[in-house]
Amino acid sequence: MACGDISYDDRGLLWGAETVSAAQSNAEAFGPLTPAMFHVLLALASEDLHGYAILKEVELRTGGKVRLSTGTLYGIIKRLLNDGLIVEMRSRPSKSNDERRRYYGMTLKGRQVASAEAERMDEMVAAARSRNLLKKTRLA
Repeated sequence: MACGDISYDDRGLLWGAETVSAAQSNAEAFGPLTPAMFHVLLALASEDLHGYAILKEVELRTGGKVRLSTGTLYGIIKRLLNDGLIVEMRSRPSKSNDERRRYYGMTLKGRQVASAEAERMDEMVAAARSRNLLKKTRLA
């Protein structure tokens, strides 16, 4: 079942295509994410990370094209925490020895918002391809 097959009502989660998807309803409340916010959510999509690891993941994934400053990162983290898109993890990975590091993980709501944003961007790229603005397909 895809993330878009999940939706909410007064009682909580509903499964099925007959209802409005939670990804769509959550994404509408947030509007388009800034590129930096999307990069942070993308970094947290596969595992919980601490701040420095998020910075490095974004830099690595973008081939150095995006380098977030620590001030920018922690401003984004504060907003994502306040919006309920990420949470600070209570438990730490067993490989972590540094008690000072705070680990962050994506919430279901965060995953839905990031997924809806990715779908929105995919639609924009498809429109650009249909207008011959992008000629070749890139693999992830």
